[in-house]
Amino acid sequence: MVGTPRSNSSRDPLDGLDPEQRAAASAPRGPVCVLAGAGTGKTRTITQRIAYLVRQGHVAASQVLAVTFTARAAGELRSRLRQLGVDGAQARTFHAAALRQLRYFWPRVVGDAQWELIDGNKLRLVAHAAHKVGLPTETETLRDLAGEIEWAKACLVGADEYPGVARSRCREPGQPVERVAEVYRTYEAVKNDRRLLDFDDLLLHTTGALEEHREVAEEFRDRYRCFVVDEYQDITPAQQRLLDAWLGGRDDVTVVGDVNQTIYSFGGASPRPLLDFTRRYPGAEVVRLERDYRSTPQIVELANQVISAARGRPSGARLRLIGQRPDGPRPTFAEYDDEPTEAAAVARHVHDLVASGVPAREIAVLFRVNAQSEAYESALADAGISYQIRGGERFFARQEVRQAMSALRAAVSQDPEPDDLAATVQRVLAPLGLSATQPSGGAARERWSGLHALHELARELSATAQTPTLAQYVTELDQRAAAQHPPAVEGVTLASLHAAKGLEWDAVFVVGLAEGTVPIQYSTTDEAVEEERRLFYVGVTRARQRLSLTWSLSRHPGGRPHRRRSRFLHGLAPEPSPAARAHRQSRRRSAAHCRRCGRAVESTLEIKIGRCVDCPSDLDEDLLERLRQWRSARAKELNVPAFVVFTDSTLVAIAEQRPADTRALVSISGIGASKLERFGEDVLAVVNDDDGRG
Repeated sequence: MVGTPRSNSSRDPLDGLDPEQRAAASAPRGPVCVLAGAGTGKTRTITQRIAYLVRQGHVAASQVLAVTFTARAAGELRSRLRQLGVDGAQARTFHAAALRQLRYFWPRVVGDAQWELIDGNKLRLVAHAAHKVGLPTETETLRDLAGEIEWAKACLVGADEYPGVARSRCREPGQPVERVAEVYRTYEAVKNDRRLLDFDDLLLHTTGALEEHREVAEEFRDRYRCFVVDEYQDITPAQQRLLDAWLGGRDDVTVVGDVNQTIYSFGGASPRPLLDFTRRYPGAEVVRLERDYRSTPQIVELANQVISAARGRPSGARLRLIGQRPDGPRPTFAEYDDEPTEAAAVARHVHDLVASGVPAREIAVLFRVNAQSEAYESALADAGISYQIRGGERFFARQEVRQAMSALRAAVSQDPEPDDLAATVQRVLAPLGLSATQPSGGAARERWSGLHALHELARELSATAQTPTLAQYVTELDQRAAAQHPPAVEGVTLASLHAAKGLEWDAVFVVGLAEGTVPIQYSTTDEAVEEERRLFYVGVTRARQRLSLTWSLSRHPGGRPHRRRSRFLHGLAPEPSPAARAHRQSRRRSAAHCRRCGRAVESTLEIKIGRCVDCPSDLDEDLLERLRQWRSARAKELNVPAFVVFTDSTLVAIAEQRPADTRALVSISGIGASKLERFGEDVLAVVNDDDGRG
């Protein structure tokens, strides 16, 4: 539930908490460790703990600093604290908090003009360093080098120490570690010479200011007396050292984490500080949250099975979730011949869910690597289902959202306190494209989804006990924009398992669960495999009511079944029956054949064009160009990537086979009923356009 921008200072901070949550929220000041499993209400617990400490007079709100790892999570903390009537407490990411402090103390610590923060130009600086060292400057190489520099700085490893540490931790940077160290050293020298800071410097320089300047440390520690750290299992050595500098030997700190959700060790994160918390603070209060309020008991049972198979689990990781919701359907498992078939089947299931009344925004398709997204984008587009890619364009940067916020600000002066906030927002946004029903057409639907999300937020706020004014609603939007905390957008979410951390949906499809993908093929150590298991666990625990786990045996249609299901599914997914295996083999024997030589074709391209790639082509180049021009115009109209309309290989197949009617058109691989309905008439018109041929 979205927090209202109005305060609610009369509410008991411990209201609505279960016994364990209440114990964590009401623990005395001092070291507190909350081991919180997935879906156990940790955000509610820590925000109500802050409210409790403030209400009891143990600490002033302005003396509280809560830190987490994403701007979205920080925004959620601030929103909930406002709902509880706690004004003045700081809730920020580590980097945002460090940047604020560094800017404030810079004149005393450095004394001259503040250095500029690198944002989007970091790869350019890494490229400059790589060129000076004599390494390649292709984008992939630069990303690998930048990632290694970030990891080293997060782990407090300097350029001189990097080779030895990298070897001992089995780093695989793609270049000799000595050469990476040269790039690292050159990058730092060039950056400092140009008086620039990167994000890692924010933590390091702020730590240095507190450790080396007594008056800075005294002022800071007088200002902040109470600290809360969310997602503590993901803390890096650099962040832990900054936290230590903030504390300055004090112990008024609450940490919250779940070792089972440690999935960022590749970036330097370590659960060790969480596991060792009671050694560092022997008198710490430890509370375990295991009641899962997110998922059905059936999903919780599967999640417990997944994580209980982990090797070498320390005692601090042995949280066993206890489902609190009513029963739901059991998770489903499905095996497919190839990735396109898997994606098409998932799209059909998504279509059925939406048709049954499940909002599209409450459905997610999760995969291990971003490259898997394209097949699902295409399949969902074929099915006429809108989608959003997590990590794509920021919501508040979208044109229709910026226009809407301008219109809402203008409306505040005319009617600052309307009787019905939701109705007023509906009236203001209607001229921009908000209608009662979702329109057809990709561009219109995309625009509508952003406006609809703003209206839904107004409706949620209107349902609270104290209805906010239009001015307060606009303030809420401004605060969300600053925190990158958008309202829910209508459309199925496509996201990597890493990007899904901290989110949840009614229905989740975890796809591509084949060996080499989950766990990823470069997981060559036991530790790396166990992190992949935890990543799978994170995906499973994102689902509230429905969970579907799928995989395919081949990448391409007609390909040999060289894959096998993920090892993480052993003991979870039933083995296929002999009849199912025989049916699959029969389908493979009837695979597509070349229309010229008659041989079986296997690759996606060969199946698309209906012939072997080395057989003679009868491509109509003029027709192909007309088809490309038509596709470009259609994609622009729908505001979607060109491949969502038709892929290049599908256009080549059309230009080779020149279908004369819908029956011939639908026989081409990649053109199903949905695409035939949306584009068939236009495509046949282009094919049969005699005047268009030279």
